Amino acid sequence: MEQTYSAPAILVETVGVFETNCYFVYPAEKGILYIIDPGGDAERIIHTASRFPDASKKVILFTHGHVDHITAAGEVVSALNITDIFLHPSDIPLYESPENALMPFIPAAENLPQTHWPPPMHDFSIITTPGHTPGSVSYYFESINALFSGDTLFASSIGRTDLPGGDYDSIIKSIKTKLMILPENLKVFPGHGEKTTIGVERSFNPYLKNL
Repeated sequence: MEQTYSAPAILVETVGVFETNCYFVYPAEKGILYIIDPGGDAERIIHTASRFPDASKKVILFTHGHVDHITAAGEVVSALNITDIFLHPSDIPLYESPENALMPFIPAAENLPQTHWPPPMHDFSIITTPGHTPGSVSYYFESINALFSGDTLFASSIGRTDLPGGDYDSIIKSIKTKLMILPENLKVFPGHGEKTTIGVERSFNPYLKNL
């Protein structure tokens, strides 16, 4: 029999050709299952969501609107009957653009659901972190000591700013003034790659040495 999960739980599925981290965050028993950045491999995401049978509802949170973080959303929403889908309004033009693609690897996403903002913040707070995109955000689940940073902050790196909407000065300001002030032991779950902590990045991230 396949394992099921109770709260508190954080699972990750690495999806799509760019190995995007899709997170399943279940902070409270019989509460909400948050699916963060369903970027590909819809069937796998749908299956993993079924392993939280006690969740009262499911919600999709996007950290930003790049195609490798949104592609599976249409299928996932349809299969799981999700009505709560949240994206910062500054990234809606990107989310809806037919040019939001990484060809030849990822074509523009199809059948994307309508998004809303802001989400009800029962379990987390929102930290706006523009720079990688204008509408990039991080989700801070204080009760489970977890920050989901999207493509703003990575282990030993930061998000790219050479894509449309990116701005280097903005991402550095976001990280310096909004993320580096958080607790040192806070676990950081980025949009790609391995998890880290605020303290480790403050001390060793080469992009942040002069902060």
